[in-house]
Amino acid sequence: MTIGERVARLNAFAERAAAPLASLFLLATRLYVSWQFIESGILKLQDWDTTLVLFQEEYHVPVLSPGIAAVAGTAGELLFPALLVLGLGTRYAAVGLSAVNLLAVVSYAHVLLAEGSEAALGQHVLWGYMLLVILAFGPGAISADRLAGSPRSSGRR
Repeated sequence: MTIGERVARLNAFAERAAAPLASLFLLATRLYVSWQFIESGILKLQDWDTTLVLFQEEYHVPVLSPGIAAVAGTAGELLFPALLVLGLGTRYAAVGLSAVNLLAVVSYAHVLLAEGSEAALGQHVLWGYMLLVILAFGPGAISADRLAGSPRSSGRR
């Protein structure tokens, strides 16, 4: 047996051994990234007056008025993560939450891109990466998408 064949055999073994963990990994990814946004949405709802002030004075959302941006942003932070938790319309929810994440970075760029805010920006990058993983691989077997019998939308994990 050649070295290449041995490596291929080891790689195949490693892939088979890791396969059962894929759905758990995807579920954990969905839950973690969802919680980050749900928590933010809940905070916005708990003090709506402050939320409106922040959207008027601190967040610079392009195109939208501050009131509409506050409602849309809060709704996105609550709706898309809920879908991700359930694994329902998962890839669409990941795209929607990616848009919320990107808009947050754009709207708060004057702070996130400032020196000393690297960790805060890094969180958005991490969440964006996690959403791309979900978009690429689907929600996994532990999802409503899979229960609905949609292997294409749920990935094959």
